[in-house]
Amino acid sequence: MTRRGAPVTLPVVLTVAGSDSGGGAGIQADCKTIEAGGAFATSAITNVTAQNTQGVCGTHALPSAAVRDQIEAVLDDFSVNAVKTGMLGTETLVETVTDYADDLPALVVDPVMVAASGDRLLEPEAEAAYEDLIGTATLVTPNVDEAEVLTDVTVSDADTAQRAGEALLELGVDAALVKGGHVPGDEVVDTLVTPSSVETFRHDRIDTDATHGSGCALSSAVATRLAHGDDIQTAVGTGISLLSRAVRYNVAVGEGPGAVHHMVEVRNEAAREETINAVESVLSGLADERATALRPVGLTNVAGGTPYAESPADVAAVEGGIEVTRNGLRTNRSVAFGVADQPAATLLAAREHDPGVRFTLVCDANAPVVDALAVLDGPVATADADERMAAAFEAHEQTPAAVVDQDSDRLVLLAPTAEMLLEQARSVVTTAEE
Repeated sequence: MTRRGAPVTLPVVLTVAGSDSGGGAGIQADCKTIEAGGAFATSAITNVTAQNTQGVCGTHALPSAAVRDQIEAVLDDFSVNAVKTGMLGTETLVETVTDYADDLPALVVDPVMVAASGDRLLEPEAEAAYEDLIGTATLVTPNVDEAEVLTDVTVSDADTAQRAGEALLELGVDAALVKGGHVPGDEVVDTLVTPSSVETFRHDRIDTDATHGSGCALSSAVATRLAHGDDIQTAVGTGISLLSRAVRYNVAVGEGPGAVHHMVEVRNEAAREETINAVESVLSGLADERATALRPVGLTNVAGGTPYAESPADVAAVEGGIEVTRNGLRTNRSVAFGVADQPAATLLAAREHDPGVRFTLVCDANAPVVDALAVLDGPVATADADERMAAAFEAHEQTPAAVVDQDSDRLVLLAPTAEMLLEQARSVVTTAEE
């Protein structure tokens, strides 16, 4: 039989940028990020670059007529909801895009001047041409080096970032996001300046050099949220949150540092059902064992995080915990995400030191169970609280198989897979009940 089509309607985002043969930045990064954000990606390529994770080998600017043809082809056929610009490269191409700016919807300008590898991607004479393009934009997203070129303000902290942002507003842009990734420190502070407010977004710095494509991903993510109808503050906050996860769970490709994980949110969402099923498999296995050694009631739970878990919303557990009776385990509620704050906090604290840890069992640290930990194939650590989980990990070269929390008399079993967690729990329970 012939099936009826069921078309969907998605917001459309146009990216005007260079092509990255290495796939981590430019048009490739933009399209991945836009599609991951639930929009339809269209493009106009301005430059063809030969590059990879180690650097830029060459750039080849397209004729302005070819760029115009691409932009007009998209605008003639699609109802475009947002546009972002990336690498433009030459003064002529900056001016070409500016010619269309007044007729564009929400416009995000990422003033790409230098690649993360340090290779220059903009002709010096094109810098001044950016002022007219920025003046027509909804948002401009320079890093601190680009902000200094555009404003002559040296950015070293949130105060100077605000001054640079205010200088950018004088060009006519609706809002300026001065990115703080290049400012040294344990925290990255991004500063959003609008005519009526200044907002800072703070997040821990990720210890990695794999930031290739980070600027492209952020500006594309923001443009995508604007296409969905978000206001600037919400769109920027969502984009920064996505980028933080994309940088932490970067993709180890190539011989260089690697690239940010543009599809990380989609992959994380896709893993949710598998994670719930895995937690349920542990519960089912423990129920078969009766596992009465895990008493008393109220302290026991099994939690599982998605592969990219960053918050309690990414951790599945039994709502209200597991009841352990003389006849074994009993769960009156289902496994769900974001329902168990303490097990989630414990798992996330462990993942700060080993992101490979995905599953945990939390129970009472009664004497028989603690004594039975000797059967585990891995070190047993001690900690005073989740906040001091670092000491428990740093005391051992290998990730602990279990942590005894002396502050709350809890025992925490840790494992990268549900199967390994169940095997550990069965060994401990069997030994404790002998």
